Amino acid sequence: MLSLTIFLPVVGLLLCWALPAKHARAINVVTNVAVLVLVLMVWGGMQGMETLQHVEKADWIPAVGIQWHIAVDGLSLSLLLLTAFVSLTAAIASWGIEKNPRGYHMLFLLLLTGMLGVFVAMDLFLFYVFWEIMLLPMYFLIGMWGGPRRQYASIKFFLYTLAGSVLLLAGLILVRMGANTWSIPEIVAMAKSGQSILPEGVNPSLVFVAMFIGFAVKVPTFPFHTWLPDAHVEAPTPISMILAGVLLKMGGYGLMRIAYPFFPEAAAGWSTAIAIISVIAIVYGAFVALAQTDFKKMIAYSSVSHMGFVTLGLAAGTAEAINGAMYMMLAHGTISAMLFMIVGVIYDRAHHRDIDRFGGLAWAMPKYFLLASFAFFASLGLPGLSGFIAEMTTFIGTFKSDSQRWAAWASLAGIVMTAAYYLITLQKVYLGKTPAVYQDKSHYPDLSKREAAVLVPLALVTLWMGIWPATAMNLYAYFTTNLESLLKAATVGLGS
Repeated sequence: MLSLTIFLPVVGLLLCWALPAKHARAINVVTNVAVLVLVLMVWGGMQGMETLQHVEKADWIPAVGIQWHIAVDGLSLSLLLLTAFVSLTAAIASWGIEKNPRGYHMLFLLLLTGMLGVFVAMDLFLFYVFWEIMLLPMYFLIGMWGGPRRQYASIKFFLYTLAGSVLLLAGLILVRMGANTWSIPEIVAMAKSGQSILPEGVNPSLVFVAMFIGFAVKVPTFPFHTWLPDAHVEAPTPISMILAGVLLKMGGYGLMRIAYPFFPEAAAGWSTAIAIISVIAIVYGAFVALAQTDFKKMIAYSSVSHMGFVTLGLAAGTAEAINGAMYMMLAHGTISAMLFMIVGVIYDRAHHRDIDRFGGLAWAMPKYFLLASFAFFASLGLPGLSGFIAEMTTFIGTFKSDSQRWAAWASLAGIVMTAAYYLITLQKVYLGKTPAVYQDKSHYPDLSKREAAVLVPLALVTLWMGIWPATAMNLYAYFTTNLESLLKAATVGLGS
């Protein structure tokens, strides 16, 4: 089932290549629908969320012990669901791509295979292969279909991600040398039992730092974030949706699945440093977002701010904080995809993103205004929506941590600034007097059916996650509890 889910997009890619280009967009959408159905079937076939299930294991490169080992637990499943859902909405948003549609949709589907593979790979080498697979299509999707500075943005994205990947690879190889296995579950079990997973003389703290940086570049957190605003601003709207909605979560997933379980004592030892950069990311990202006049760049910096809660929750190390970090990844996945689509809708009509040049769009495009307001309030943490649950759970867990309670207080400034830049943008872009140019309905029509088909499902999931968060939290609750106990034991070990 999992192999079929991973490689179905490759079948769609081959169909895009073999059939006339006019069919590529339909193939992409249909393939994404099929992937979502398969992921839902995987969910339906799960017997609890505590153990790895749907396990597939076969020798791949036996000379060095590398296996095709894929499986899914609650943590993986939650991100598989997010990936399939956001990718489908992005595929629908891609319907209007006219420049070389065959090439675009082939790369889109290859990107989907890479993303799905990362979340189910249970062999370190296989994980790294899927991690790198997604790099190439994203580079071309930004570099060929992006904005005026697309080449600069795509090269910057590639170099930053590659630099992080090199550090990650070095760490993974050292772990393989020490543990004598590529199996992630086996290495976690060894680390949990106190066995060494590194060669003699290698400092676990340095390997953890290398892995942390490798994953933090993808999160991205301060100071490894500078590639993100450029990539978002130049990427086409559907690719910005995937970049913010899914790719950033690969970094958080890597920290939770690999870095923290492999090196819990090093993670506990570096917790204060990680909390510091998390607070900087939250507050700095919010202040920089407040200063932006480019609508899309504002949303990009808001992602830097919100993803700071992911590393903050891990730094706090309590079950509630880790739960909040994971929930932030899921909530931000749907909200950020919605926000970038909001920007894309108005850019298609106005052909610019200058916040100061808009005004009164609420009266010209009321349906669009309603969904834009919903996305803004979800992102700033309005009670009843998913962003509020994510932030509050992270704050509750961080306040429970005696060593990192200060970080919860310091992060409050980011919450205030988030409300400020969203409300100011809401006032400037949507409210006030409507300029004459927006009164021409032929140039500024309200949402099309395709645009509504992207935004409405994202809004409904965001609302459901805010009203009934247990749907998602029950998937990964066992994992977060286990990770908390691992970090607590490591903290006790450091104290003794």
